[in-house]
Amino acid sequence: MRARLPDTTGTVVRNGVSLGYEVYGDGPQTVLLLPTWTIIHSRFWKMQVPYLSRRYRVITYDGPGNGRSDRVTNPDRYSVDEYVDDAVAVLDKCAVDRAVVVGLSMGGQYGSRLAWRHPSRVAGLVLVGAALPLAPNSERSSIAEQFFKPYTEPCEGWEKYNLAYWHDHYEDFTKFFFSQVFSEPHSTKPLEDAVAWASETSPDILEAEAARPVVAGEGSRASVATPDEAVAAWSLVLSELTCPVLVVHGTHDRIQPYGVGVEAARLAGATLVSLKGSGHMPNVRDPIRFNLVLRRFLDGLAP
Repeated sequence: MRARLPDTTGTVVRNGVSLGYEVYGDGPQTVLLLPTWTIIHSRFWKMQVPYLSRRYRVITYDGPGNGRSDRVTNPDRYSVDEYVDDAVAVLDKCAVDRAVVVGLSMGGQYGSRLAWRHPSRVAGLVLVGAALPLAPNSERSSIAEQFFKPYTEPCEGWEKYNLAYWHDHYEDFTKFFFSQVFSEPHSTKPLEDAVAWASETSPDILEAEAARPVVAGEGSRASVATPDEAVAAWSLVLSELTCPVLVVHGTHDRIQPYGVGVEAARLAGATLVSLKGSGHMPNVRDPIRFNLVLRRFLDGLAP
């Protein structure tokens, strides 16, 4: 049972894909909570919606591939700029000219690019454990080179981040992955929730998303990038943001190193809030602390 039901639900169709959205509350400030990696849907914001909707208008929506949105296997439909255009379409459908945008993990890419491409639509930006290529990740350093290779049993740790393993042992992969997301002790309930949400999509969808184009170059739409080009592109985006930016990052994040948050804050001239002991999804695992941080930022912005 939900703690807060939406006031409005609907769909918006863009580029042939139907996207489900929900609206909560009617406050003077609108908060757009972005989707993240397609392995989970918008219910990962469930600890924020009831709290925020008492004071603000809150919009969530599912990206393509999970939740109430169409399942899509075209990699091009998962590009960052496609997600940006989806966000604009949802705002337009909800008659919102300007919103504070919050992005977790991959949503950090979508939010940053949205604020860069459409500065008039973004009143403020919050990046939470942002998945930006700004610092090395020693725990996941072998992912890229092993992702498309055959795996060998027994598969341990990050060896499970492998396309063939996803297809053969999807549930086991999700259990491992979310054990790394929720690295804090006593995380059984969020781990169970996330694994259940992951069951609503499939390896075919995640495979298509993994093959999406990578943003590179000023003004590009979706062109292939080398790692160095990706770093340069995202550094440019962050350094040219004009809205207020808050960066929130857990010091024990195993998915995106804490150094990513430090560098993102430096490039964007942002406020950095370091959540000591937190993992990758503090909004789920430590919602009270996270919600208070988010509210302070929101209250500091003009509606």
